[in-house]
Amino acid sequence: MSLQTDFIPSLIVFLLSFPSYYSFPGISEASGYDASAGRANPWYPSTIQGRNFGSSKMGRSLAAVKTFNVNDYGAKGDGSDATEAFNNAWMAACSLSQGSVLVVRKNKNYLLKPITFEGPCKSSITVRIWWENSCKVNDDLSCKDATTSLTFYNCKNLVVKNLKIQNAQKMHVSFEKCVGFEVSGLTITAPEDSPNTDGIHVIRTQNIQISSSVIGTGDDCISIVSGSQKVQATGTTCGPGHGISFGSLGDGNSEAHVSDVTLNGATLTGTTNGVRITTWQGGSKFQNIEMHNVKNTIIIDQKYCDQDKPCKSQSRAVQVQNVLYRNIKGTSSSSEAIQIDCSEKFPCKGIVLQGIDLRVGGKATIAECNNAKITRKGNVSPSCT
Repeated sequence: MSLQTDFIPSLIVFLLSFPSYYSFPGISEASGYDASAGRANPWYPSTIQGRNFGSSKMGRSLAAVKTFNVNDYGAKGDGSDATEAFNNAWMAACSLSQGSVLVVRKNKNYLLKPITFEGPCKSSITVRIWWENSCKVNDDLSCKDATTSLTFYNCKNLVVKNLKIQNAQKMHVSFEKCVGFEVSGLTITAPEDSPNTDGIHVIRTQNIQISSSVIGTGDDCISIVSGSQKVQATGTTCGPGHGISFGSLGDGNSEAHVSDVTLNGATLTGTTNGVRITTWQGGSKFQNIEMHNVKNTIIIDQKYCDQDKPCKSQSRAVQVQNVLYRNIKGTSSSSEAIQIDCSEKFPCKGIVLQGIDLRVGGKATIAECNNAKITRKGNVSPSCT
């Protein structure tokens, strides 16, 4: 396992190529390496926190708690094996009866073999991500190269649970090029007005299960983009934020493929969108979803344009087909609850609306649908004309 990090400002990236098990706080689980299951059990940084946007209060300073720097325990950060140093630093932090911080130096590359960071510890261990020079609190700085707080890259058969991340500079958690992933019990929070702070971002990942997570940010609670297949999200609580999205897909006339995604049992409250598919010009299910005061509850936007200048009409588009919306009920904050706007040259196909009941102020809402082949089953309100 290679661990690349920046700290203050911080980026934590796990590069894994072996079956592993990661767990965050809740500490009374068995640990050790399970050879029959092919996984290691577990390690427990309790919280990843950042700066409160718009506030000068930074919480406890690092000086108020004991810090444990992995370099002080023999890690060189030059790509050489740092497994023993990380383990020794962890054990020292875990044995302290007061709060502690495990420090991984910036701009370093640490090679880790399969390792278990295990508890229970005598006190909480916190990884703090500080954004002193963040564009989110200083308009004079650019957000172009802002970092994702935590990225799992090239992982296989990994379990992540009970992780808390707060106030990331950009995306909170990203899963990229992973296979066989279980994610549960995540709590992700950021202010509603913090831009580009997606909660969970999934890219080029297959066979991932996301369950029982609470996400409220300034962007998508969950975003699923190109190359992702067999993604299941259950028991998601979303809000504030932009809802749950596929896309955007097809930027720069690129090919984009997302398939076999199931969102089952979600509650969205006060979000700007509900369930949204956005594709640039150039076999999934949403079901058992509650909406509470959601502005745009169901969206397919095949003409998505997220740039300052108007986008030119294109002769290519990402095909959207075989999407089921079933048992979606609740309230919208706008009269137009359903917006399905598809390409004239590549219209949406196989769109099924079943058991839809969305209202605004106790009254019926409306639906606007263009260039889409839609099948209605059972009661559907609003319904495309």
